[in-house]
Amino acid sequence: MTTKMLTRFEMESAPRPTASVIMLHGLGANGHDLAGVVPELNLRGCQPMRFIFPHAPNMPVTVNGGYVMPAWYDITGTDLISRQDVQGIQQSELAITALVAHEIKRGIAPDHIVLAGFSQGAAMSLHTGLRLPYAIAGIIALSGYLPLADRFAKERSSANAFTPIFMGHGLDDTVVIHGRGETTRNVLQSLGYTVQWHSYPTEHNITPQELDDVSAFLRQILPEAP
Repeated sequence: MTTKMLTRFEMESAPRPTASVIMLHGLGANGHDLAGVVPELNLRGCQPMRFIFPHAPNMPVTVNGGYVMPAWYDITGTDLISRQDVQGIQQSELAITALVAHEIKRGIAPDHIVLAGFSQGAAMSLHTGLRLPYAIAGIIALSGYLPLADRFAKERSSANAFTPIFMGHGLDDTVVIHGRGETTRNVLQSLGYTVQWHSYPTEHNITPQELDDVSAFLRQILPEAP
């Protein structure tokens, strides 16, 4: 079955990018929601990057009264893990994997590709990135969690067993509670993953300090050529 490519737009940090960062927005937003993050990043010392901002499909979201909005998958309860939308998560996984494959076809090496996201987009970055059959440069999960955690140990790919993971979370987050992020960190670390964990005195958003930490992570995993 052919997966339809997600609509998206792009930005470049410099001409002739040698790396790609696919940024996945949160529930009810669209690709433009994260575009403002890029100018706030300190990318000095990084190789030229292409930032890709896909738009999630529109669907009814149960927790929001069935209102149709951009979403990577349905959410049925505020705890995020009751009656998870397995089919929706897997469909978005296929669509995001197709974007990664598209970047490879454009000449970007898999280990120069980053999956990044906020909230539901962070969940999909973790879910998809750790199931890819080839190693990528890193995963950035902001205010997110690992969906379908009960099947993760069996479905994960050994190719990304050593892929660096950045997780940032607000201490006062009431949308994806801080404890949900901590649980994900603990699960990943128990399975041997390297997780850079950061907590911030904020709610369900991205802070300047978090962007500084993300910038440092990008310089670490995608340094400019010597």
